Amino acid sequence: MGANNGKQYGSEGKGSSSISSDISSSTDHTPTKALKNVATTEGLETSTRTLSTPSPGLILPSKSSSLSSPALSSNGNETNSSSSSSAHTETVAVIHPQPGVHTRSRQSKTYHHAPINLLPDHTLLQIFSHLPTNQLCRCARVCRRWYNLAWDPRLWSTIRLTGELLHADRAIRVLTHRLCQDTPNVCLTLETVVVNGCKRLTDRGLHILAQCCPELRRLEVAGCYNISNDAVFEVVSRCPNLEHLDLSGCSKVTCISLTQEASLQLSPMHGQQISIHFLDMTDCFSLEDEGLRTIASHCPRLTHLYLRRCSRLTDEALRHLALHCPSIRELSLSDCRLVGDFGLREVARLEGCLRYLSVAHCTRITDVGVRYVARYCPRLRYLNARGCEGLTDHGLGHLARSCPKLKSLDVGKCPLVSDSGLEQLAMYCQGLRRVSLRACESVTGRGLKALAANCCELQLLNVQDCEVSPEALRFVRRHCRRCIIEHTNPAFY
Repeated sequence: MGANNGKQYGSEGKGSSSISSDISSSTDHTPTKALKNVATTEGLETSTRTLSTPSPGLILPSKSSSLSSPALSSNGNETNSSSSSSAHTETVAVIHPQPGVHTRSRQSKTYHHAPINLLPDHTLLQIFSHLPTNQLCRCARVCRRWYNLAWDPRLWSTIRLTGELLHADRAIRVLTHRLCQDTPNVCLTLETVVVNGCKRLTDRGLHILAQCCPELRRLEVAGCYNISNDAVFEVVSRCPNLEHLDLSGCSKVTCISLTQEASLQLSPMHGQQISIHFLDMTDCFSLEDEGLRTIASHCPRLTHLYLRRCSRLTDEALRHLALHCPSIRELSLSDCRLVGDFGLREVARLEGCLRYLSVAHCTRITDVGVRYVARYCPRLRYLNARGCEGLTDHGLGHLARSCPKLKSLDVGKCPLVSDSGLEQLAMYCQGLRRVSLRACESVTGRGLKALAANCCELQLLNVQDCEVSPEALRFVRRHCRRCIIEHTNPAFY
């Protein structure tokens, strides 16, 4: 599968030749003798592959070479060393230009008779379109025809990179450099970049994306904790079409704005706004009220916002959110323990737009806050209030009467919820499909029978750690045949 690699292609940076090796090479720095399937005869002046130290940007430690990551891993036929007792893993770094015509006659004969080469270009392109980024780069190393097909711009609307040890900055640099060849300094085809879990990704990598990919629409950097506000500013200011941004686990990010300083208002940018619709800032522990106020004022088009475990947020932050982002449909405040009933009153100002709300483990929330949401958000479909110990049957009754289209409800670990609240749910919310009552100590078979008799579309019922009789569970199974019952009662099977 190797192609001719003459001396004129031997150094990195001459054309796009180094990309395949950068994306697929991983092992030790120390060059050793070649493997059998890539070795060249002694005396052969021009070899089909070049033994060298792999590009330092994407080298993985030798101990991980045999268990490479799902993406950006080494070729399967280059992982076995010729000597099992060797202290270092064998390294063959292939610096590939566009495959040439000086292949060995035996290889050429085998290639021309391969059945896959009978497929037309459009069929191969369809096959390549389902390959991940690292496999697509490997395909470019097969022959001249596959090289041209693998780098077809239509295949490069998305880049997905994974691996904790991956040198993500370098991978992004070499890929964008190759994709910018037809349109110098800019890549107009790349719209989605997913580098979740690449812990070595830094601001440098995002600066490259911001400069080269103005058409970027989706960026996911979950778990890349070296990302800071500066890199996020570069991306949102240079990529005006960005709609989906996942920053979960980026603990250094404290705001998203079109100004270098978070304290500045929107006016310096002449009224420009960030077009983000989806924003996930789960586990951004440094996010505070001022940062969320800045995000709300710069991102008025938000429809999905996830702030799980942003423990520094208070009710005051939610006031700005409701004021500047009236189109929010999904909002998660799980484990934001400083949010209380006043915050839910502000969330209720979203009114008819809100469909999904999670306030799990927000222990300051009581019936008062739930009543505000129920009264002003009648189109609510999903509510997660697990662990809100101040919620009682009274609040559940307000919810049932005001939100008849409720589909999913989680009130697990709410010890004050009892059969009375379930009976009101069964009466007014007959379209319920998922209900979690885990560890609700006051729930008995009476409430479950009311649910099963009226909510025939029930698909999931969680009654783990509840004092419910097997007879009541059998009643649920008879009336809701599609319902999965999660329980801890050994007498029911």
